[in-house]
Amino acid sequence: MSLAFVFSALDRCANQRTDAAWLVAQRAAPDVRVVRFSGDAVRLSGGALVTTAVPVESAAAEVFLGVDGTGAPWFARAEPGADDPAARRADPRELVDLRSLAVSGALPAAELGLLAQARSLLHWHARHAFCAVCGAATAALEGGYRRRCAGCGAEHFPRTDPVAITVVRHEGKLLLGRQRPWPRGMYSALAGFVEPGETLEDAARREVFEEAGVRVGEVRYVGSQPWPFPASLMLGFVGEARSAELAIDAHELEDARWFPAAEVRQMLAHTHPDGLWAAHPIALAHVLVREALGLPAEDAPAAVPPAAAFRVMRQDDNGNRVEIARTNDRAHAEAVATAFEQRGHKQLYWVEPSSAD
Repeated sequence: MSLAFVFSALDRCANQRTDAAWLVAQRAAPDVRVVRFSGDAVRLSGGALVTTAVPVESAAAEVFLGVDGTGAPWFARAEPGADDPAARRADPRELVDLRSLAVSGALPAAELGLLAQARSLLHWHARHAFCAVCGAATAALEGGYRRRCAGCGAEHFPRTDPVAITVVRHEGKLLLGRQRPWPRGMYSALAGFVEPGETLEDAARREVFEEAGVRVGEVRYVGSQPWPFPASLMLGFVGEARSAELAIDAHELEDARWFPAAEVRQMLAHTHPDGLWAAHPIALAHVLVREALGLPAEDAPAAVPPAAAFRVMRQDDNGNRVEIARTNDRAHAEAVATAFEQRGHKQLYWVEPSSAD
């Protein structure tokens, strides 16, 4: 399992996409790929991403994603919501939300990257049909990377919301917290949005103080991750606390604790005696925890072997058993099943040994 949404093999063609005729030609290309979103869910078939071309419709929102290494153009399209019964009757193929796809490891890293790009863009278009200046209708330009107001001519651009996320150290311990909606036993880094007129470093310090009451001194930047829920950019830091006293904001956190390094290693290995675990490997928070402990980055396997010990199953609308993921880690398998359930899927999910084949 590796960090999600950080890799895309597409050339976004920023110079070419300003040419409307060029975009029309790309959309009409015989090798065009069109990924399809229904609300926040991605359309799959047999567990694979649906990329077959569909007719251009003026009523459907589409954005240009880029061109892959073979020269094939990629677009993304917004269709009726996943909960729309008419949409399911018209096309019975699976609809799975992007977060659950990332947790399950069902798609290649490059596909998750372009889906993150697509979801953030489509979400922005769905909420910016009208001008924030005068209220008139706006129209998409440049393949979806700009909207122009038909009334006052104001131009609007897709937004990305920066988030400072920080793991804090103090005397051999790490500060981790949890929010009430999270899966049982999960603890993670503290995070919050960067505010206007604020440096990233100050945002990291402020968020930790506001949520946990801990003053942070030195902070060191580690890396970033797009987080398309809907359009965040996670900016990761490891910080050094000036003191260990906690004052938890109950509106932000259900709990926050200083965990000894040895206990955090148990959480990473899913061997904690109380079932606690530290951030899923798809998230930047997991990388930050390992960095704060001085552990090497994890290498992602090319694929889950067929002989993996556990599999995540679901029951479809017809009562059939359907496998959606395999892994050698039972805790990971249970996290996948929980993620699907918490995202509002109606089917029953469970974990069983692969020996049940």
